[in-house]
Amino acid sequence: MPSLANIAAQTLQRRILDGHYPAGSALPGQRELSENLGISRASLREAISMLEALGLLRSQAGKGVFVTAGKPASAADLPAGPSAMPPAAIFQMRYVVEPANAALAARQAGPEGIEALRECMLEMQRALAASDLVTAADCDLRFHLALAELSGNPALTALTEHFQAHLAYSLRLPFADRSHIWQPADEHNAILAAVAAGNASAARKAMQQHLNSAAGRVGITFVKP
Repeated sequence: MPSLANIAAQTLQRRILDGHYPAGSALPGQRELSENLGISRASLREAISMLEALGLLRSQAGKGVFVTAGKPASAADLPAGPSAMPPAAIFQMRYVVEPANAALAARQAGPEGIEALRECMLEMQRALAASDLVTAADCDLRFHLALAELSGNPALTALTEHFQAHLAYSLRLPFADRSHIWQPADEHNAILAAVAAGNASAARKAMQQHLNSAAGRVGITFVKP
């Protein structure tokens, strides 16, 4: 079931897309907006954080939150992630863990697990076609968490879930580049094809390529382990 913050992010996204909050305009103050949406300020701040990572909003200290229409000028301008963790560190951690998740999933996943991945990808593609970045990013997260679960390794699954907030943040960032919003889906489909074929080496390589491409779309560089 979607969280209150996720529902609020969906509502704000719709208002931005339908022109209620046009590009360059400021959102109402947090008190007014939280009352309008019927949520706490904490949930509102979480929703705004989601939309900042997706490139739909940008906070300016002392001025407010503004609607934007694209990715930051540089990686240094990226919105802060959970626990102020540097984005490059998150991608480096993912590069250690996620290729292993994908390779093990290729060896372990049964028909039901593979079908669940396919359903997730279909939902993600429908969301992208509708310009629904909030849902697309949520599907993106579920795809990566599912691969961890399908690895069959409870330690890797627990590690991936422990850093779920950091993972979610890093997955949203590439969607801010509107010219490449379909690339994550294309890359996921390459991973899925390798997992479905039971090809662990190809699944590992496809995940590594996905992470390299995702970091590149955000302008992030990190040292490969």
